[in-house]
Amino acid sequence: MVIETQLLTFHQWVMETFVVFFERLAVLGLLGLALGYLIAAFRYGPLMGGDVTYKVVRTGFLELFQMRPRRILAMAWLAVQESIRRRILVAFGIFLVILLFAGWFLDPGTHDPSTLYLSFVLTTTTYLVLLLALFLSSFSLPADIKNHTIYTIVTKPVRSGEIVLGRILGFTAIGTMLLATMGLFSYFFVVRVLNHTHEVEVESLNPIKGDDTGAQKGRTSLAQNHRHEVTIDPDGTGTTSVKQHHWHEITPTDDKKGYVVGPPQGMFQARVPIYGELKFRDRAGKPDKKGVNVGNEWTYRSYIEGGTLAAAVWTFDKLEREKFPDGMHLEMTVRVFRTYKGNINKGILGSVVIKNPRTGRASQIDTFEAKDNEIDERFVPLKLKDSTGKDLDLFDDLVDDGKLEVWLQCLDPTQYFGAAQPDLYLRASDGSFALNFFKGFVGIWLQMVLVTAFGVMFSTFLNGAVAMEATMGVVVLGYCTDFVSKVAAGKIQGGGPIESVIRIFRQQNVVTEMDQGLTRDVVQTVDKIFMKVMDAVVHLIPDFKQFINVDYVAHGFDVPLDTILIQIFSTMGYLAVVFVVGYVFLKTREVAR
Repeated sequence: MVIETQLLTFHQWVMETFVVFFERLAVLGLLGLALGYLIAAFRYGPLMGGDVTYKVVRTGFLELFQMRPRRILAMAWLAVQESIRRRILVAFGIFLVILLFAGWFLDPGTHDPSTLYLSFVLTTTTYLVLLLALFLSSFSLPADIKNHTIYTIVTKPVRSGEIVLGRILGFTAIGTMLLATMGLFSYFFVVRVLNHTHEVEVESLNPIKGDDTGAQKGRTSLAQNHRHEVTIDPDGTGTTSVKQHHWHEITPTDDKKGYVVGPPQGMFQARVPIYGELKFRDRAGKPDKKGVNVGNEWTYRSYIEGGTLAAAVWTFDKLEREKFPDGMHLEMTVRVFRTYKGNINKGILGSVVIKNPRTGRASQIDTFEAKDNEIDERFVPLKLKDSTGKDLDLFDDLVDDGKLEVWLQCLDPTQYFGAAQPDLYLRASDGSFALNFFKGFVGIWLQMVLVTAFGVMFSTFLNGAVAMEATMGVVVLGYCTDFVSKVAAGKIQGGGPIESVIRIFRQQNVVTEMDQGLTRDVVQTVDKIFMKVMDAVVHLIPDFKQFINVDYVAHGFDVPLDTILIQIFSTMGYLAVVFVVGYVFLKTREVAR
């Protein structure tokens, strides 16, 4: 039944995707046709321009079905050769230089070095590859037209669609090879630089007080600006404490006189989280839609008051024993808000309780010290005890029809815990970090494909510099779609674009009303028209932020497969649209000549 529901949901998503795709294809196709007519009309007059446009529409569909893979591949190979002649490998050389000198600026001894290094290599690769795609795709075709080298192609039985598609494929191929090489170097760079080990300082080892088994505690040597506390069992094995989001395993040497500290564990992860639904309880313990607002401008999190019955409650659904054979790993990130400083190095006391959502039966209170914005890992075993000391079975007594509640409370009076829905999750089996790293580069590759396609499309009717500016405008708007949408919807204080410019020149704040009169009426009317255009444009260009997987990879979370599929389908949809529009532009331009 669950599988049927998932298939139905996926089917609905596919149908919605295709509906949106055909809508955008129709709108952009009409816009491309209209713009093609304007270009032809400007060159040859309105009547001749209409005749040119009619011929393009009449012959266009036939030519699209007459394209041949061999000619497309030939055009792609020419684009690859052209890219090599333009010394495209210089971009890879720049990337290697950046990696060589990155150690001067990146500190492996920071609080979270893996996040720092992964963010650096992924972001740097994104910028270099997108700039490369921008310059290659925008200047190639205009340069061929200007130098008349395009005539050696169009005089042969090569169709306009084959030229457009061949250049998109050729530039994508050279960018893919470069991106793959960058990804390989980036992976080994990050793993090699952050790989380290320590030595156990034998002189620091002391027996654990109150432990008669012979276990010892001590510390490791300093490496990459940090050291670990160690706990060694009587058999010589042990582990270190967690520092910089990793730990080490300890084994005895062959002669049993020393210890070997293994490589870092837990530094490169691909967590697979299971999220629940978050609800709140107020200070009297009654259900509430949200917690307390402590005055932060960013309202992403709501806060619960310490020393009261206030709580953040996560409800998980569809939990099965088979998925958690050894117990549940629970991870949470608590945001601490202090009303008084106290001992800043000491955490704020909190508690976690596992509850049955129907019967209310709960496990013993698990207390902990929360430190601001740090991941706290807890393990929930299959066998627990309740507050009276009676035995509990996690799935038989606490999980009810697949549902389970996790209650978080702050125990220190007048202090606060901040919570958002993704802050607490159950952790399923981890995915492969290498595969997750590859998924991060898939997002970069899809962005490169889109930039290449738009660059080729604009270059079919604009010169190189203007085509580059137009493509860059699409990329910038694609990264700012949320902001542009808010401006178009009138949700940004200060009015529309023109009104905002006037306020800047007048040095007028955004909350003061403009003086009543004809000027205000005209400005606001024009802004409404302009904002309608902005809203239409922002719904036609791709949202480049949806292709960014950097945060997933850098913070150790597995990129969901459905996210990758949505990114791929979105790219394919835009590719089809951009190809058709580029074909119309180039065909109109060739017929006009």
